[in-house]
Amino acid sequence: MALRKVVMVGEGSLRKKSKPVKEFNEDLWSLLDDMKETMYANDGMGFAAPQVGILRRVIIVDVNNAFIELINPEITSKKGEDIEEEGCLSVGSFRGRVKRPYEITVSAYDRYGYPFTIKCEKWLARCICHEVDHLDGILFIDKCLDKDKFLKQAGLNKM
Repeated sequence: MALRKVVMVGEGSLRKKSKPVKEFNEDLWSLLDDMKETMYANDGMGFAAPQVGILRRVIIVDVNNAFIELINPEITSKKGEDIEEEGCLSVGSFRGRVKRPYEITVSAYDRYGYPFTIKCEKWLARCICHEVDHLDGILFIDKCLDKDKFLKQAGLNKM
């Protein structure tokens, strides 16, 4: 396992769409292990492969001591809504409120290529939605209800 450099907002790879994983092998397992070590070293609760510069559909989450690896995740249903504050290891210290589904069902594969489906709510649903957005080049600041606050803090004009 190794710590990897976290890609920060403004770096182009964060805005690109990730490609599906086709090979479930030792390279994938190393990526997952490195992502886990990097996420924990930075006090994160979720992490996506694009955040380490790898454009593959790979995410990890750890909410309430439930660590989950999701390869090629697909959110198949969404219910309700929930507004809470989020942050992101690729954005720095800014935190802002984002509206997300309260409950989701997500289908994915584990590190060995076995399919699974989970239904989750509140923080786990929020975290998975946040990380899946990364796979499509979307950052939480794009959906942030406090976007003006972010732009002012970052010294940017309105988008």
